[in-house]
Amino acid sequence: MPQKKSARKKDKKKYDCIDCPAYCCSYAHIPTTDEDVERLADHFDLTLKEAKRRFTKRGDKETPRVLRHKDDEHFGTICRFVDSETRNCTIYEARPAICREFPTQKRCGYYDFLTFEREVQDDPEWVATTV
Repeated sequence: MPQKKSARKKDKKKYDCIDCPAYCCSYAHIPTTDEDVERLADHFDLTLKEAKRRFTKRGDKETPRVLRHKDDEHFGTICRFVDSETRNCTIYEARPAICREFPTQKRCGYYDFLTFEREVQDDPEWVATTV
């Protein structure tokens, strides 16, 4: 039985990642699983060992392996796979599980913050930071 129109509308996301400057990608610890590293190895046609060395580093007790970062003009550092010009993920099909799941709610606090700041600044390109 098809869902009622009101139920479908209720489940709709209230954000658009394509408009975001990649706030979530600036997290210091973006955890990776063995499956994530395997996906990256396949994506770049590398061995598992080489992908782990090139794309991840030691994290902490809670997140033993995390994605490497690169310098970023807005956030200091950001995931190495974010395109600095477009702010899009360059490995979208091979991205880690945590990236596939985020955000877990219908709303994204970063997107709400971004749209609020762009409205207040009267600038549709504004990138607000908390640093």
